[in-house]
Order: sequence, then C-alpha cells, then structure tokens
Amino acid sequence: MRSPELAALELKRFGRGRLPRAALVALLLLPLLYGALYLWSFWDPYGRLDKVPVALVNADRGTTVDGEKLTAGDTIAEGLRGSKSFDWHETSATEARKGIEKGRYYLSLTIPADFSDRVASSSGSTPTTGALQVRTNDANNYIVGQISRTVFSEVRATASRKTSRSFYDKIFVSFSGLHDKTAKAADGADRLGEGIGEAKKGAGDLKDGLTRAEKGSGDLEAGVDKLHTGAGALDEKSQELATGARKVAAGTQQLADKVNGVAGREGAFVKEHAQEIGRAARVVADEAKTLREHLGDLPSPATTAVLAEGSRKSAAALAKAYDDQCAQRPADYCPALKKAVFAAGQSAAGAARLDALVRNDNGELDRLPGRLETLRSYAQRLADAAPDLARDIDGALGKVNALNDGAQKVADGAGRLHDGAGQLRSGLGTAKAGATGLEGGIGKLREGAGTLQGGIFKLSDGSAELAGGLHDGVAAIPDYGKKDRDARTEVMADPVRLASRAMHKAPDYGTGFAPYFIPLSLWVGAMVAYMLIQPLSRRALAAGAPAWRIAVAGWLPVVAVGILQAGTLLAVLHWALGLQMVRAAGTAGFLVLVTACFAAIVQWLNARFGPAGRILVLALLMLQLTSAGGTYPVQTSPGFFNTVHPFLPMSYVVEGLRHLITGGGLAPVWRACGVLTAFTAGALALTAWSARSKQVWSVDRLHAELTL
Repeated sequence: MRSPELAALELKRFGRGRLPRAALVALLLLPLLYGALYLWSFWDPYGRLDKVPVALVNADRGTTVDGEKLTAGDTIAEGLRGSKSFDWHETSATEARKGIEKGRYYLSLTIPADFSDRVASSSGSTPTTGALQVRTNDANNYIVGQISRTVFSEVRATASRKTSRSFYDKIFVSFSGLHDKTAKAADGADRLGEGIGEAKKGAGDLKDGLTRAEKGSGDLEAGVDKLHTGAGALDEKSQELATGARKVAAGTQQLADKVNGVAGREGAFVKEHAQEIGRAARVVADEAKTLREHLGDLPSPATTAVLAEGSRKSAAALAKAYDDQCAQRPADYCPALKKAVFAAGQSAAGAARLDALVRNDNGELDRLPGRLETLRSYAQRLADAAPDLARDIDGALGKVNALNDGAQKVADGAGRLHDGAGQLRSGLGTAKAGATGLEGGIGKLREGAGTLQGGIFKLSDGSAELAGGLHDGVAAIPDYGKKDRDARTEVMADPVRLASRAMHKAPDYGTGFAPYFIPLSLWVGAMVAYMLIQPLSRRALAAGAPAWRIAVAGWLPVVAVGILQAGTLLAVLHWALGLQMVRAAGTAGFLVLVTACFAAIVQWLNARFGPAGRILVLALLMLQLTSAGGTYPVQTSPGFFNTVHPFLPMSYVVEGLRHLITGGGLAPVWRACGVLTAFTAGALALTAWSARSKQVWSVDRLHAELTL
C-alpha cells in the first residue's frame, strides 16, 4: 500500500467509537491549553494594573513658600489616585506595613513628612532632594515589584519635573530682575560718561588757562624784575641826591650859623671871607643842578600805575586760585602757592607806594624841582654877589638865611625821596620773589591740571568700557516674559526626552509572546499525537513495505492532525483574543512547515528510542524553551544556552514568527524555512533508517526493558 493510504487507515481508527473520536477532538484542542490559555492569562497585564491593591501613605505636613501654602504630597497623592497605575488605598504607615506583610497590599508608597520642605528647598540656600519611599515584598509577587519600579520611576520623574519647573521659573524671574538692574546701571554709566566728558573738557580748559597764566606770570616776573632794577638805580641816585642835599643843608646851615653868628659883631668877617662864601655858594648851586637833572630818571606815573595795577591783579588771581584749589584742603596742602600769594601781596603794596610817590598826590615831587632850581638860583646869585657882600651884608645875610631854609627843605625832600625809593626797591624785590613763586606755583598747578586731565581721560575710557560692558551684559542677560519662561522651564525641567519609535511594534503583551507559545503548543500537540498514533505502522512493517514509505506513512497522520491544531489555534488567537498578524497567510503557511518539522522530529525520537523517546521529546522541549530566546534575549542566558541556541529548530521558529506576526524583513523567515526543511528531511531519513531496523526482530524487541 502507498504511504497516503497507510496514513488514512491510521486515522480511520479514530472513527470507530466514541472514545477514539473524543480522543481525536482532545488531540485537536490540546494546543489551545498551551497556546490560547497561556496567552490569554497575561494578554495585557499592564492594562489591568488598576486591579492590583497597593498602599499609599501621605505623611507630608506641607510648608509655606513666599507666603503661599505648598503641599507637594497632596498633589502627588491626587495624581496617583486619578491614574490607573494601581488600585491605591490611602492608609497609615503602620497599616501599610502590616498589609504588605500579610499580602493585602503588593507594595506601598510613602510620602515623608518633610517632602514639601525638601521640594521647596531647591530655591533656598541649602537645597535637598525629596525622597519617595517604596516598600515591596517579593514573597507576595516578584513581578509586581519589577513593574512598580517602572511605574514609580515615572512618578518620580513627573514630580521632579514639576519641582524643577518651579525652581527654573524663579531663576528666570531673577534673570529678568537682574536684566532690569543691569540696564539701569548701564544708563547710569552712560550718564557718568557724559559727566566725565564735561569734566574732561573742563580739565582741558583749566590746563589751557593755567598755561596762559604761567606765561603771564613769567611776563609779570620779567616786568617786576625790570622795575626792581630801575628801583635799585633810583634808590642809588636818590641816595646820592639825599647825601648831596644833606651836605648842602649842612653847609648852608654852617654858613647861616656863621653868618648869623657874626653878622652882628663880625661883619668884617664877611668881607674877609667873601671868596670862601662865593665858592660854597657855587658848590651848592652845582649840587642843586645835579639833583635837578637826576629827577628825570624817576619812572613815569603811567609806568608805576601799570605796575601797581598788574601787581594787584596778579595778587588777586593768585588769591582766587589758592581759594579754589586749597581753601578746602589741609593747611599744609599748598605751601608754595601760599607763599606766592603772600609775595604777590607784598609786591602789590610796594608798587602802590611807588605809584603814590611818583603820582605826587601831595605835590611834594612837583615842588622839589622848583625848590632845587630856587636853591641853585640863590646859590648862584650868592656866588655872583659874594664879592659885593661886604657892601650889602644885611642883604646877603637875608639871602644866606633864605638859602639855608631852602637847603634844609631840599634835604628833607631828598631824604623822603630816598626813603620812598628804598621802600619801592624792597617792595619790588618782594614782588619779584612773589612773581617767581607765582610762576612756579602756576607751573605746578599746570602740571597737576595735566595729570588731572590724563586721569580724566583714563576715567573716561574706563567709564566707556564700563558702560559698554554693562550694555553687553544687558544684551546677554535674558529677559523672558511669562510665555517664554514657561516654555524654557518646561525644557530645562525635562531637557532630555526619549523619542522612542518602535519598528513593527507589538500592540500588547500577548502579541509579543505569541511567537513563543505557538511553537510550544504545536510541539506538545505532536508529542501527544504520537502517544495515540504509532510512529511506524505495524501493518507496513509486517508487510515488508519500503522503509521510507513506512516512515512517511507514520508521519503524514500527525502532520494532518498538526495542521488542524495550528488552524484551530490561529483561529482562536485571532478571533477570540484579538491577535493581529501582519502576514496572516504567511504565518499559516509557515506553521504548516513547523508542524511537519516537529512531527518528523518527534516521530524519529519515538521510532528510534521507543518508550524512552517520549522522555527525550519532553527533554528536548524543555531545552528548546530555555534556549529559544522567546522571553528574554538569549544573550542574557548562561553560555550553555547560547551555545545550543543555533542548533535547535524552535530558535528559528520563534524568530520567523516574530517577523510574520509583527512585521519586518523576511530574511529570518526564509532562513527558518531552510533550517526547518533540513530538520524535516533529516528526521524523516533517520526515521526510515529506524523503520528498516524495526523490520528485523531481535530479542530486545521481543522482551523490551521498558514499556510505556
């Protein structure tokens, strides 16, 4: 008989009674227990976390910030109660601890009493972090503890973002205040720069004025020096004049004394000494003439008036400069300038006295030339008339007395002239020293004004640099409005966001694990099928059929049952549980190949090892489940499982189903098809070899060591 006919005969056995038919139905539905029930039990566990009871302990006492009440714990508690993360039960710390120990709660979240204080400290001088306390009990459920870490990480991140937003908002508000203050400082620096500019101009004007004053003081010193020289000459001439006048007065006095003494009793003496009288009169006439000629050497009233006025103005200018520069300073601040002011005052006083003398306010100087001329005239006439004195003694006596009176007056005037010239010379000497001190003081003032001007230039540059720096600071310091602050605080509170994009995303937990549980179900289906169906047809073995035909005849019935199992499983997963497959037709066709491969492998193990083969089938299932990478990546498993992973068919089945159900490239699918085909062909060949050996009876076959 052919292999399909032998396979059909094997399946017909299940239609001969109720129990065989029930066994066939159970065989078809068995994969649903492994595939559909398992997937259904945790199809979407995260979607039902709101059914998990957990404890919430809110011990936060709140705080006050800037006059406003802050209750960060209440805010978090309200947000948790409004979420669907868990079934929150707000309770005390003691009840929460007891509930976790007894299993009423899977975990607890405690908001400490100082939570608001710690959150508010971010804007204070000693910021501290707020800590949310989570307590779990893995004896209740380990997975809940793992899930809680993910949920509470998001809770912590949300609370941190809210706190950071408040903190950064205050920073930006402070930036705005700093911006305004810096802008005011920049405006003040601009006004300072304008004031310094005016001061710079004033310092320049002061320096120029002092330069001109220094030049004028130099001219004044030169003029005073000339006047002092002239006054010295005048003093010498007036001294000579006074000396001569005194001599003349002394001579006339002697003459008058003698004449008056002897006029009454010694008239004869006059006659005897007429020549001597004539000679003395001529000497007086000559000296009077000399004095008269030297009166022209005196300076003119215009010159002395200019000198007096210049000295007075210079003294006044120095006094004003001293008042402006040194009056508000300590007494010893400007000693040179103070001496110059005193010297200028002395010079002005001497120039005024000289001016008064030369100006001849009392007429004394005007009368002096006339008196000198009168004296000379009298002396000359006396000298001329001396020979005739004897004849006119009385007239001569009167003239001698008149001459004596004139000589005395001339001597007095010459003395006063000499005293005035001496005072003028002394005053002009003092004025000269004052003018020299004045020039030196003005020179120092000019140097100080130059230093002041240089300092003001540096100050101007510094103020300009300050103003520029402040304006740059104003431009650099942000000044954000509320809208901009909100946008920036949001970014800075959560600067890095995970822009996750899942390629070929599985919509739920069940879809993600379907590639793992479907091959598990089909393997169990093939394993149970060969518990009801013989791996090798006894009729074919007894009939001596070819070994390959015997192998195919024992393989096809299980393949047929496996295809029905796969179809039933896919139908339940799709229409009952909602499994969505990107490539549904490809998935169905791929499962046909998977069914054929698994059936061939299970057939060979049962055909080759007999009852022990069933144990090997179960052991191989366990080995494949642990090394296929159906839950965690196989790289996370110990090295042994990484080693056997590429040599087991279920590894390729899981990878191929993932790309067929959730999408992706088909290269892993085609690679899985090639591997499964190779496993199928190899298993069938080994089964044919086993069938060949089964056609030869031996003692071991007649007396088996183990029967299942």
